[in-house]
Amino acid sequence: MADPLYKILTEAAFEEAGRTGQFAGSADDIRDGFIHLSAAHQLEGTLAKHFAGQDGLVLVAVDAARLGPHLKWEASRRRALFPHLYAALDLSAVLWSERLAIGEDGIHRLPEGVAA
Repeated sequence: MADPLYKILTEAAFEEAGRTGQFAGSADDIRDGFIHLSAAHQLEGTLAKHFAGQDGLVLVAVDAARLGPHLKWEASRRRALFPHLYAALDLSAVLWSERLAIGEDGIHRLPEGVAA
């Protein structure tokens, strides 16, 4: 299996997705027309830029192979390629989820085993 992709979302959004079986996107995702995902090495930058100090977040690992042709890698921050999903995220593609803790320094802690 290929390396997973990741989505950072609020606990409330993840709970709502659990009720419907899919995540349609955050306000930013909807505005941009796709669901923003990250590769493991992009997570720390994404957390620092878009979620600094925000509590109540969940990290969701996604099986990229299950996303099909709706997954596109496109230039974004500093022209780096980021995964963008041009469809709702079907929760059947989720490998696992874990609440993100914030350290005393205010920085989110990635779960063990997620290579940054």
